[in-house]
Amino acid sequence: MTAFKSDFLQVLASRGFIHQVSEPEDLDRLAAAGPITAYIGFDCTAPSLHVGSLVQIMMLRWLQKTGHRPIVLMGGGTTRVGDPSGKDESRRLLDEEAIERNLNGIRTIFEKFLEFGAGGNPAVMVNNADWLNTLNYVDFLREVGRHFSVNRMLTFESVKLRLERHQELSFLEFNYMVLQAYDFVELYRRYGCVLQMGGSDQWGNIVNGIDLGRRMHNAQLFALTSPLITTASGAKMGKTAAGAVWLNPDMVSPYEYWQFWRNTDDGDVARFLKLFTELPLDEIDRLAQLRGQEINEAKKILATEATAMVHGRAAAEAAAETARRTFEEGQFADELPTLEIAREELEKGLGILTANVQVGFVSSTSEARRQIRGGGVRVNDRPVTDERMVLTTKDLTPEGVIKLSLGRKRHALVKPV
Repeated sequence: MTAFKSDFLQVLASRGFIHQVSEPEDLDRLAAAGPITAYIGFDCTAPSLHVGSLVQIMMLRWLQKTGHRPIVLMGGGTTRVGDPSGKDESRRLLDEEAIERNLNGIRTIFEKFLEFGAGGNPAVMVNNADWLNTLNYVDFLREVGRHFSVNRMLTFESVKLRLERHQELSFLEFNYMVLQAYDFVELYRRYGCVLQMGGSDQWGNIVNGIDLGRRMHNAQLFALTSPLITTASGAKMGKTAAGAVWLNPDMVSPYEYWQFWRNTDDGDVARFLKLFTELPLDEIDRLAQLRGQEINEAKKILATEATAMVHGRAAAEAAAETARRTFEEGQFADELPTLEIAREELEKGLGILTANVQVGFVSSTSEARRQIRGGGVRVNDRPVTDERMVLTTKDLTPEGVIKLSLGRKRHALVKPV
């Protein structure tokens, strides 16, 4: 590992955030000499960010904690185009109202990780719609477009992969990298921003911005990307059978969020503690030595610390207590995910496959069917063997609920109202 002099790069390197850095010695020297300004862009394609965005959010947090100024760039303009990176097909184009609604949902996440409007290095949130939506097309082509080589753009991964797979790449999407490069230059003009960070799939787009800054302003700009985070099993981080693990509590409850981290594979615990918590590295090293059943204690610490970052310490500790009461004492906890259903509907019957989908265990009835065939589904702690089973009021426990379980760690309640 490179021995960086700046606290910022040293922290990122020691905790596993760095995949590539352009001109690392120059960036390190600049960051060690005084505060720098850096940004990451987030398009507004959904009403919440999900766990897959946490690496970038934590990079901005560490940037601020080590004395530098983070810019959160909301992609109100670029969302209208759609980033082709890592995609086999075009994104669904959203209207202005949907983009604004998504932007408002995403904005609240950053207020939990960054400090805005206070201190010596307050974070800044800007929207690229402020400059992209008012561009004159011909002027933009003359001022910016002339600096781009189509030959070179065709070599970037986001374009090359789409073409190699014989998937259509629209002219609209092809322009995305031009707009992203222009964002970097615009932030350099407005805020003195010299560093863009992002996931490893953004390297080509960021390098475009560096080149554009040099051509237009003779500026030295920098790129820093994080590795693609996959689990020990090779799966993409943040995806479950029930879909994405969203950060907004109205989409994934603090308890469900805690459970996501509690279910981390043994081989991922130390790495995730470095990336998604602020525990000291020596404490993480100690937890990484745990083996057998003891590793579960490290997973609980990971779950509580990661949940506290997003939902607050009180919600994280409440989720941990709910899990303890449910798993260790065998009690039904009120904080478990609950599917409320009209009593008359339950009297008619709720299919076990539909119930698994509605509580969020799986995304489809076919997946629920596979889980039942594999022995993974239980009702009131009894295994379900018949995929045609129907839950009714006869299945209610003395507490007036039906406990539905998937595997050993996922539980929910069906409650008549």
